[in-house]
Amino acid sequence: MTLLYLVRHGETDWNRARRIQGSTDIPLNDVGRRQAAEAGDLLARRPLTEVVASPLSRAAETGAIIAGRLGLPAPRLVPDVAERRYGEAEGLTGTEVEARFPAGVPVPGRESRRELLSRVLPALAEVARAADGGAVVVATHGAVIRAVVNHVTGDDDSVLHVGVPIRNGSVHVFEVADGSLVLRAFDDPIEEESEATGAVDFDRQNALEGADDPA
Repeated sequence: MTLLYLVRHGETDWNRARRIQGSTDIPLNDVGRRQAAEAGDLLARRPLTEVVASPLSRAAETGAIIAGRLGLPAPRLVPDVAERRYGEAEGLTGTEVEARFPAGVPVPGRESRRELLSRVLPALAEVARAADGGAVVVATHGAVIRAVVNHVTGDDDSVLHVGVPIRNGSVHVFEVADGSLVLRAFDDPIEEESEATGAVDFDRQNALEGADDPA
């Protein structure tokens, strides 16, 4: 059995401004670096064997900070766990998205959830195979985590619906057995008295997630 700990990257200035990031490479801010360190300190309570990360700098730095806290090597970069692409909506706020792309108007260049999963799921399977029974931190992104959770739970609203946040620095645990992903903990606090870090949730940061989402 292999465990994958999917961690959403720490905060960026675009998160704080509610701008859609997607494939745009926006770095962590100081709050985000602190969130990554706090996540690493919590994860140090678990027997982890490796850290991998999206190559986008906000996730790669999150992974590097966590690896440092765990005493593990620098993260291996996995391109296919990079954030969902939002095409011409990247850089826009929710108000700007509504003005440029009213309801029903497709966003040019936006990656569908099916396209996202077609790259993310094989990448996670490869990470799990390479881990061979270990426990791996995957520093990734909000839309990636949301898509994977919805996929493995069959879009069960009791687990994750549009109003449930995927917070910066939050940890989501999956078991990989016989090639299948099983959600073991959503927003895992590691210990009951610990809370996942990050006060700004993903859905409020990204106006396109959960709204008129192309499958």
